[in-house]
Amino acid sequence: MSEFIQYTLQGLAAGGFYALSALGLAVIFGVLGVVNFSHGACYMFGAVISAVLLAELNVGFWVALVVVPILMFGFGVLMERLLVRWLLALDPLYNFLLTFGLTLVMVEAVKQRYGVSGLPYEVPAGLGGQVSIGSANLSTYAIFACLFSVVVCVAVGLLLTKTRIGMIVRASTEAPERTRALGINVGRWVTPVFGFGIALAGLAGVLAAPTRAITAEMGSNFIIILFAVVVIGGLGSILGAVVAGFLVGLVEAYGIAYAPTYAQIVIFVLMALVVLVRPSGLFGREEVA
Repeated sequence: MSEFIQYTLQGLAAGGFYALSALGLAVIFGVLGVVNFSHGACYMFGAVISAVLLAELNVGFWVALVVVPILMFGFGVLMERLLVRWLLALDPLYNFLLTFGLTLVMVEAVKQRYGVSGLPYEVPAGLGGQVSIGSANLSTYAIFACLFSVVVCVAVGLLLTKTRIGMIVRASTEAPERTRALGINVGRWVTPVFGFGIALAGLAGVLAAPTRAITAEMGSNFIIILFAVVVIGGLGSILGAVVAGFLVGLVEAYGIAYAPTYAQIVIFVLMALVVLVRPSGLFGREEVA
């Protein structure tokens, strides 16, 4: 029983990384209709920037949690203004290819500058121990990562549901054509929404830095699982991205624990089952299917 609790917490912690990034990916897809393949690379950038800030400027984890998302927001704004927006009127495949190419550039840039061996990043002070719950020894940082992810997802949810700006963005995400019909300029929100989505990916990278190997390739496997998350939750669904993120984290953790050979396969079996039963995903709109 203690092992099950430990695996559950590990799954929720990993699910937090997926939920944060998938939330950003869902918002970007909903407003722009862009499947951002560079999201995994932005997650990697968040982790790399946090490691570089610590090594070169002695900027710790707690400051990086604030600074890195701001930097990634600026990066996302530049990406949208300089590259993405010029292809929005074309077939979505063009932006998919653009972001795929951008991923290759970002990965190679990190390899050229920092090599392939990985960057060190210690668990922040105060979160390096373990907490005993009954006979289970749980990582303090895993508990923090899980709770922090939940808090951020709830905060973003409140922002999107309880504020005027949030309701406009949510309406633009879930029903862009009807939102335009009401006289709201959806295009005004394109740039900040894209930057916000990239910032969430960067935040997930900072959160993953103390427990994951920080390498240029760390986003490669991540983006594949992330697409499984958004398909399971439903493309463009904010709630679906969060729920599916934690669900996939749990499935992955249980798979690694009880069937390590098939750990990755189980995630895509789950995705296939969801698509067969409900092509639009758990919370997706039927027209997206």
